[in-house]
Amino acid sequence: MDLVVKRFEELTLNELYEILKARAEVFVVEQNCPYQDLDEKDKRAYHVYLKDESGIQAYLRVVDKGVSFEEVSIGRVLTVKRGFGLGKELMLAGIKVAKEKLRADKIRIGAQSYAKGFYEKVGFKQVSDEFMLDGIPHIEMLLELQEI
Repeated sequence: MDLVVKRFEELTLNELYEILKARAEVFVVEQNCPYQDLDEKDKRAYHVYLKDESGIQAYLRVVDKGVSFEEVSIGRVLTVKRGFGLGKELMLAGIKVAKEKLRADKIRIGAQSYAKGFYEKVGFKQVSDEFMLDGIPHIEMLLELQEI
């Protein structure tokens, strides 16, 4: 499995197509949730994904500070190939990108409520009440990064 980390302007057309295809497959088709995926935030983000010979198997974006939240944020987290620990591997890579490339001291996410336990396993803590977004219950979660 190869890890790829690129800013929006570094993505090839094929990479962008595969990213958008994976996001539509998981968030629109699988979750039956029509929403506006193309939100201008992609242009201000690092795109981080794991791929194999079959294509993208897990993806997320690390969004610059001040775009989604005051803090650096991670979003559009998905896995196509499930049950292999790719989600955790990808989240740890995304946290590393936030810290090293964007000098984040905190990362805020808007998480689907059902995934709270997953994010807690990598250190995020719930910091908001539940709210509805695109018809799906969400919560905000925060990860405070410590200097090592």
